[in-house]
Amino acid sequence: MNTEQPFEFEICANGVESCIEAQKGGATRVELCASIPEGGTTPSMGEIAQARQMLTTTRLHVIIRPRGGDFVYSELEAQRMMADISLCKALGVDGIAIGCLTREGDIDIEVCQQLMKAAQGMAVTFHRAFDRARHPQKALEDIISLGCQRLLTSGQASKAPDGLELLKQLNEQAQGRIQLMAGSGVNEDNILHIHQETGIRQFHFSARSPVSHDPEFGDRLLTSQQRVRETIARLTIS
Repeated sequence: MNTEQPFEFEICANGVESCIEAQKGGATRVELCASIPEGGTTPSMGEIAQARQMLTTTRLHVIIRPRGGDFVYSELEAQRMMADISLCKALGVDGIAIGCLTREGDIDIEVCQQLMKAAQGMAVTFHRAFDRARHPQKALEDIISLGCQRLLTSGQASKAPDGLELLKQLNEQAQGRIQLMAGSGVNEDNILHIHQETGIRQFHFSARSPVSHDPEFGDRLLTSQQRVRETIARLTIS
């Protein structure tokens, strides 16, 4: 009997259009974000509401991040994040992604506990703020203690394929207490290798391709259902 967890595939979606393509491609869930070049910030409530209407088979998660830059947040920013979580809950969002650090580079337990309380009833992912934590093994234990369902990480490298050693160590340390999700630089060419080297079974990727309506304004990058399918197939058919 195979007791391994199934593979899960989360698409970093930069808008409703990308959410729709992710669903058509067979994604498990999307993480809806604005301002992707800044690492992702909370999208508008209108975008979240529309994504909720369009997603029927793929779960909708939303990043809760009030700005780009570091992950050290003021009291006012924490209040905004809690308000955004409440609005997401009211819209029927399935889960959120959070990540808060102290100035010293540790997990900000106090702020994260406030966010977890606001998110009660929704799934919670701790996002790649983890990759800026100064002690990854301790940070993992702190995140587990908070009750997060999963941790998104590149193994503290700029791209997940460069962080394989730490990803493997973290996955072994977790011992099933939290799900590790590899993200950043994951694509159809390396997803199988990442799984084989780390044992991780959840993956976060964008699968975007350029779309152009007017050459004067350049290309727009949107998730491609074909690329989503191809990336998933590298694992599920191998």
